[in-house]
Amino acid sequence: MKFISNNSRILLGAVVGVAIGLLMAAHKDAAATHTGIYLAELLGGLFVDMLKMVMIPLVFTSIVVGIANLSAHQQIKRVWVITLLYSLTTMSLSVAIGVGAANLFAPGKGLNLAMFHEAMHGANSVQMSLAEFVAKFLHSLFVNPFAALAQGNVMAIVVFSLFMGVALVLGGDRYRNILALLQELFELSLRIVGWIMVIAPLGIMALLAKLIATQDTALLTTLLKFILVIFGTTLFHGLLVLPLLLYAVTGMSPLRFFRGAREALVTAFATSSSSATMPLTLRCTEQHLHVSPSITGFVVPLGAHLNMDGTALYEAAAALFVANLAGIELNLLQQLMVCATAMVSSIGAPGIPSAGMVTMAMVLQAVGLPIEAIAILLPIDRPLDTIRTVVNVEGDMIGCLVVQKLA
Repeated sequence: MKFISNNSRILLGAVVGVAIGLLMAAHKDAAATHTGIYLAELLGGLFVDMLKMVMIPLVFTSIVVGIANLSAHQQIKRVWVITLLYSLTTMSLSVAIGVGAANLFAPGKGLNLAMFHEAMHGANSVQMSLAEFVAKFLHSLFVNPFAALAQGNVMAIVVFSLFMGVALVLGGDRYRNILALLQELFELSLRIVGWIMVIAPLGIMALLAKLIATQDTALLTTLLKFILVIFGTTLFHGLLVLPLLLYAVTGMSPLRFFRGAREALVTAFATSSSSATMPLTLRCTEQHLHVSPSITGFVVPLGAHLNMDGTALYEAAAALFVANLAGIELNLLQQLMVCATAMVSSIGAPGIPSAGMVTMAMVLQAVGLPIEAIAILLPIDRPLDTIRTVVNVEGDMIGCLVVQKLA
């Protein structure tokens, strides 16, 4: 197993989990099946609990450090502002497309998995008016940060992290020791995530075994529908929205752009990593698309962590998919909360698959959705990651061209 990648082990665990689940489903009344379901619930629950344990410190430190590190670029404020506005614009468009498609095609609608009903047991289901919801939501954003950390109040932690990150940027060298400490806490959190990923194949196997044993095969059909929705919307954003934005701002034809960017985009597809593709992204942007090195040297590294159109689209659509599976109707404001959380979760997020899983947990928990849904999402994450990484890298390269035109 030493030479098998973690993605391969997770996929193997998913396959074994489905096989065990089908075997237990075929022998529902056997004593061994009841024991197997209990053990699967125990192991899967421990895996989810470990994810919850590391999620809060990772989210807090990644957002603070990600924003605070922007202080290194204060000398080129115009470029920084245009890059930030561009990233917010394209991510907002991608999230709107993902949420719109999830509402239109409604993958998972009507399935109502019992596994998620159990996870949601005891959740607050009180119906509130629009005004009551707005008031409650706004009050929940600004609370004691220590209470928010202790209670796992994700949105309040995000808001405090944003304030703290901005304060560190404005404070400059005065707070360099605090920034160094948070950077080390961030790295420690990533190390713990790495440990958790060692048992991820077993956790996914257990969660899927229980899910398959207690559900019907309709789950597989709705999962295929979700995959098609994600592929379709991601390609729509990458092949239509971003090229149109490029043409509108710079006048460059999409064909010329894709010819110059081809090498980096193919590498992004193969590696599923914006960070690993960065050297080629820089080369293609500077040599083939003729962007100034001073622009690419800032926009590309920043975009590899901040401008995550494909990731934000996927996480927002996945949250609505999980809500459908759990039989939960998200109102407009809750969907807007999903959109905002999906965008914020990408700030400073490291380019490793395991950390992406934790940010997905953050998006789910922001609106009270069951983190157990990772059992369904993680096995299909690798193929979906290829296409969304291509769109992430494409967005970085188009961002360089837009910034050069407007700066």
